[in-house]
Amino acid sequence: MSPTEMISQENYEPGICKIDPWLKPFAPAIKRRLESYKKWVKEINQNEGGYDKFSRGYERFGLNVLPNGDIIYREWAPNAVAASLIGEFNDWDRSKHPMKKDSFGVWEVHIPAKNGIPTIPHNTKIKISMTTPEGECIDRLPAWIKRVTQDLNVSLAYDAIFWNPPQKYQWKNNSPKKPTSLRIYEAHVGISTNEGRVGTYNEFTDNVLKRIKDLGYNAIQLMAIMEHAYYASFGYQVTSFFGVSSRYGTPEELMRLIDTAHGMGLYVLLDVVHSHACKNVLDGLNMFDGSDHCYFHEGGKGRHDLWDSRLFNYGHWEVLRFLLSNLRFFMEEYRFDGFRFDGVTSMMYHHHGIGTGFSGGYHEYFGDTVDEGGVVYLMLANDMLHKLYPRIITVSEDVSGMPGLCLPVEEGGIGFDYRLAMAIPDMWIKLLKEQRDDDWDMGNICWTLTNRRHMEKTIAYAESHDQALVGDKTLAFWLMDKEMYTHMSDMTPLTPIIDRGLALHKMIRLLTHGLGGEGYLNFEGNEFGHPEWLDFPRAGNNNSFHYARRQWNVVDDDLLRYKYLNEFDKAMQHLEEQYGWVSSPQAYISLKHNENKLVAFERGNLLWIFNFHPTQSFADYKIGTEWAGKYSIALNTDRKIFGGHDRIDESISYHSQPHEWDGRKNYIQVYIPCRVALVLSHC
Repeated sequence: MSPTEMISQENYEPGICKIDPWLKPFAPAIKRRLESYKKWVKEINQNEGGYDKFSRGYERFGLNVLPNGDIIYREWAPNAVAASLIGEFNDWDRSKHPMKKDSFGVWEVHIPAKNGIPTIPHNTKIKISMTTPEGECIDRLPAWIKRVTQDLNVSLAYDAIFWNPPQKYQWKNNSPKKPTSLRIYEAHVGISTNEGRVGTYNEFTDNVLKRIKDLGYNAIQLMAIMEHAYYASFGYQVTSFFGVSSRYGTPEELMRLIDTAHGMGLYVLLDVVHSHACKNVLDGLNMFDGSDHCYFHEGGKGRHDLWDSRLFNYGHWEVLRFLLSNLRFFMEEYRFDGFRFDGVTSMMYHHHGIGTGFSGGYHEYFGDTVDEGGVVYLMLANDMLHKLYPRIITVSEDVSGMPGLCLPVEEGGIGFDYRLAMAIPDMWIKLLKEQRDDDWDMGNICWTLTNRRHMEKTIAYAESHDQALVGDKTLAFWLMDKEMYTHMSDMTPLTPIIDRGLALHKMIRLLTHGLGGEGYLNFEGNEFGHPEWLDFPRAGNNNSFHYARRQWNVVDDDLLRYKYLNEFDKAMQHLEEQYGWVSSPQAYISLKHNENKLVAFERGNLLWIFNFHPTQSFADYKIGTEWAGKYSIALNTDRKIFGGHDRIDESISYHSQPHEWDGRKNYIQVYIPCRVALVLSHC
């Protein structure tokens, strides 16, 4: 390197520091990450031919069928001293198909076809059998296997299946245009039926997709797709990373689900788990080649104390190939449109967020507690995905507030498109649990909803699957509790509790949608105030499916009040489609009145007015607005169709007056009843 280049490097300031000058003291740490990332990219380019080839590991590893019907099986297992492929096809005989090991620890066997037909029949069981240096014989499921199934009559452990159907799935629809305003419907295939059992891909395709489309969402986030041995883990204890859960059906049936969603104009995101892996040995990656450190860090560094799971060694070449190829596999084979990365906080810090609170001080993001290997992996993953798939969407689940998480990698960021606004649902639950309605602080609520990093997009949500799980309560349950069992019928009196619950459920979601981010997320069933929590079959509930389902029947019953919340959610999503406020600049909040419990702001060419007061309605209330002209109601939470009281005459137009009010150039006067929100359009 020349002296000029050295000076240039020393003076180089990552773009992220120009966006946020407070990061300048930490420029050396940011540059170190960038250099580590660049080193990986250089080595991948030199040794593997670039991202494209490196991330297609699934075409080289695992079982792959050649055009002539021959099968080549490769597996990385450096600790093993002998290996062979066994299965039903060779009567589980370890001597019939021994494998050869190369200098990189990769084992290989070539299995010739018989008359052009693969020797291993489709849908039959296989394993890799290995011998450790200590002489122990161990049998494992192939790490790159694309299909595993479970027969509970035989064992809890999964079986590896050679999946090679004679008829490949024929895709019918192209992926839709990337949404400008992202509205995500978070869903779990297994719980998506009324009945107390595991739902299927086909049932979701035939019964649930049309609900999502009708409501006005434009993206689905599918949970628990990567195969997991323990159903109650909610999909977060992955055992087979390339296998899609066989509980719900076949790979082709998942392809049909995604294909059908694409035909409806819906993006499909996969909830991907690269933050850790299940510690299962017989049907997982743990102790894969007999060593403690094949895919994971050795010893305590490779174990997550809270999740009781294994932690990947992101700095190892073959682990990086495995994980990047895993992302590529789901993009290519299943045509997902992007990913929600689970547990990003755990990946970025040595403490994994356990017992650690984040104050927001920048030293927390660039000190010794940061796991640079995990951060650089996320940079590589995002860089690879966005270079190969410009239309992709990646979302991060991070509770720490890492600066630059959603800024481009080349600027020193980590490269995600969006981050989840995890503080928002916590705020709403805390308010409902701990404060009277009269004590709500409008300023604090607005601050939490708008407290996000400049130029980094956020997905806002009032509640996700986390708030639906047993041990917590959904917003509907916090609001209405036991009266949901007795007074949600239109045939029963509208009690004060139900009246308050319906009103606040709508207002909380609308305020979150309007102020909270550049995207919105809802967990399935919560849009209509699902009456019960979510709990999967486990020993603690006698393996009951009673709470592991979605009670669509209550929203479909015209006599029940759930329909009102569903209709409101539908109207809210469709109005966003029309005005695109989540893709608009952040709102200007002109009013936060604590005594009157009023909030007003402008966003997406709309004027938003909220009255959270439990009892006080206001006539001719002045609301400041920057826009002169005539206003009409675009959305009113008090409509009868939404379970309201129809206290507002929507035929009335509102005309601005050219006098400054609340820092805006004009004002209008409105009647705003208690616990009502209005969204006004102007012309």
